[in-house]
Amino acid sequence: MRPLTLFTGQWTDLPLAELAPLAKRMGYDGLELACGGDHFHVQRALKEPGYAAGQRALLAEHGLQVFAIGNHLIGQAVCDLIDSRHQAILPAHVWGDGEPEGVRQRAAAELADTARAARLLGVQRVTGFTGSSIWHAAYAFPPTSQAYWDAGFEDFARRFTPILDVFAEQDVNFALEVHPTEIAFDIATSERAVAALDGHPRFGFNFDPSHLAYQGVDYVRFIRQFGPRIFHVHMKDVWWGRGDGTVGTFGGNTSFGDPRRGWDFRSVGRGMIDFESIIVALNDVGYAGPLSVEWEDSRMDRVHGATESAAYCRRLDFPPAHGAFDAAFSKGMAG
Repeated sequence: MRPLTLFTGQWTDLPLAELAPLAKRMGYDGLELACGGDHFHVQRALKEPGYAAGQRALLAEHGLQVFAIGNHLIGQAVCDLIDSRHQAILPAHVWGDGEPEGVRQRAAAELADTARAARLLGVQRVTGFTGSSIWHAAYAFPPTSQAYWDAGFEDFARRFTPILDVFAEQDVNFALEVHPTEIAFDIATSERAVAALDGHPRFGFNFDPSHLAYQGVDYVRFIRQFGPRIFHVHMKDVWWGRGDGTVGTFGGNTSFGDPRRGWDFRSVGRGMIDFESIIVALNDVGYAGPLSVEWEDSRMDRVHGATESAAYCRRLDFPPAHGAFDAAFSKGMAG
């Protein structure tokens, strides 16, 4: 059975010493540590001997493991067109004076350092975002040429290839969470991102069906198409085709949880994702890594939701077969 973990990005208001025993009580085997709150600090890991081992030991005290760290907020700033919103999600040493290119370069350096910190922690996966210089042009008006989009993927490759080379040096994989606002947000753009990097072996995906389904993207096909590049999996649910008909796929400038919305994230098992088919496909492609619950449901108490999500995933997961189910018949007949 795959380890069941909880991504701590939505829990950084709680100290890790408080979250760890809570996560164990909620039914998790480990945590996917976010680089936020006091959960995991990249620069402390690099500068303070024993810091990374101490974070791992804290988890071990509560019977928890760690298989991945997430640095989504830093990754977002590597390729983005920087604006005032980024200041709220970036540490001061990355934001600096806010000059956009300087922010992007400091974010790239911090993401490379995240690979070094991950190795010190003893994990081989960093989940995260990339940002995108062309997301604002996703809806193609004014008319957008392929050359314009090509330039965006070239910018992504120019910025991320040196980062991924550091990941390679550290024997760590970078797992992009395919997601609107990133360079890859569906299957077609994921193909294009891999091609832009010339198939860099350290670039892969943090599979999260909730960001694909409401777009109409075949999320099970995503698994089968990118199997060897699926480095990590988020279990997160979503529903779509809801609301009052006034807000569609683009969100209508509403907040999550607004009853008018046509789609919204839900607690695992409460939405419309076919998780059974996901588990089958993950087995088919040989994915043996963690299933990490990213709990986001604006309508539900988070402890209740994360607890029931753990139980749901525990019941759902199953190991792959070790042989054909009818092999026994052949053996029996042979005698």
